[in-house]
Parts: sequence; structure tokens; C-alpha cells
Amino acid sequence: MAVRSDNRLDDAPMVPVTCARCGAGVEVRKSSWNQTSVQWTGAALAHCEERRTAAQLVGNGGCGLFLACSALSGSIADAVRSGALQVVDETTTAQEA
Repeated sequence: MAVRSDNRLDDAPMVPVTCARCGAGVEVRKSSWNQTSVQWTGAALAHCEERRTAAQLVGNGGCGLFLACSALSGSIADAVRSGALQVVDETTTAQEA
């Protein structure tokens, strides 16, 4: 089975964002204000304080559910505000107008 490439990344590639709290570095693509894609590396997983706390609360053998890191979410919002990370929907709308 061949892996199909994600052509959405051609026009708006993922951008590195670093968490202001713990320094975890991830790759982010913000498709809209309501949709954010985050790629975690092993190093970022190890650095994220909220992720470690969640794992400790679950304990061994528990479900590894982790929905989001509030500190990283804030850093992503800061990256959008500073212009380092674009919201794709807004870029597309502005280009079409």
C-alpha cells in the first residue's frame, strides 16, 4: 500500500512552534481558527509538563488520552498573533478577494 502525500502542506507547510512554558518544539499547521494540526516529536513529548502530568494521573495500564496542552495552545495563538504562523482559511480568503 502506497502512502499518499498530503498536498495541503504544499501551499501551507507546518511551522515550528516552541512552547513558552516548557520549551517543547512541535510542528504546527493552523487550517482555521477551529482546526490546528500538531506533530509531536519524541523530545517534545518528553518535555511537555502537562503531558507528563496527564500520564502520571492515568498511571500504568491506563488509557493514554491527552487532548491538548494549554500552554502550547497559548504559544500557538501567540505565533498567529505575531505572524509567524498563518491561519490558512484567512490566507485563502484574502487571496480570493
